[in-house]
Amino acid sequence: MSRYDDIIGLPHHVSSRHPHMSMKERAAQFSPFAALTGYGDTVRETAKQHIRETEEKNSNSTLMDDEYEIHLEDMKELWND
Repeated sequence: MSRYDDIIGLPHHVSSRHPHMSMKERAAQFSPFAALTGYGDTVRETAKQHIRETEEKNSNSTLMDDEYEIHLEDMKELWND
């Protein structure tokens, strides 16, 4: 005998107080958090602008330290995502 034998055949509960939720309404419950929509695009655009400004500023300089190069490569990877 299983733990649920006494309830396995019972009908599914249907609320008399709350109307049935449509599939569209149910899907909305699981949609991404809307407050962060577009945040990634804003970060990418800021990175692009920073890369352009930094490259313009350093275009005359032939000496770039390792830390700057690593930072610039990280930003370029973000830009390409």
